[in-house]
Amino acid sequence: MEEVEFYLEDAKDTMDRAIKHLTIELAKIRAGKASPSMLDGIQVEYYGVMSPLNNVASITTPDARTITIKPFEKKLIGEVEKAIRNSNIGLAPNNDGENIRLSIPMLTEERRRDLVKRVKQEIETAKVNIRNIRQSTNGDIRKLTKEGVSEDEVKIGEERVQKLTDGFISKVDQIFAAKEQDIMSV
Repeated sequence: MEEVEFYLEDAKDTMDRAIKHLTIELAKIRAGKASPSMLDGIQVEYYGVMSPLNNVASITTPDARTITIKPFEKKLIGEVEKAIRNSNIGLAPNNDGENIRLSIPMLTEERRRDLVKRVKQEIETAKVNIRNIRQSTNGDIRKLTKEGVSEDEVKIGEERVQKLTDGFISKVDQIFAAKEQDIMSV
């Protein structure tokens, strides 16, 4: 039975990683509120090496509609501006010589619905990933019958995998409900 436990633990760890990936992807979908995580993934050329924006500048949100970026070195301001423009996040940087300000526009109803559609796509991808993990784990557990594990233990293992899967799908649904609420609230 400890072989089944091993596969269950592995499935749980992999499903946890799928949830973490989902939350990272959803953080990139902005809900009209300024957040430093909106700039995750932006790379700036720093002495010939591409570096994450948060490694070369401090990023703050003085209010719900503004992100302020202060490069650690003044001469980087042009590179940071260029990286933001090329990042395709849809925000125009304004610089005052020391700081770069990004103004987050109010979202229209249509834009909110589009964002919810994108969130639904990410949610569905996460659910598919979790179901694939279930399928793979069940396949691994079924192979244990060749190693002498009884069919009853295999059946119990599969039921436990299904319960695990149901729990993670429920988590994904809760994450969706929260993100949808966040996007649709004005």
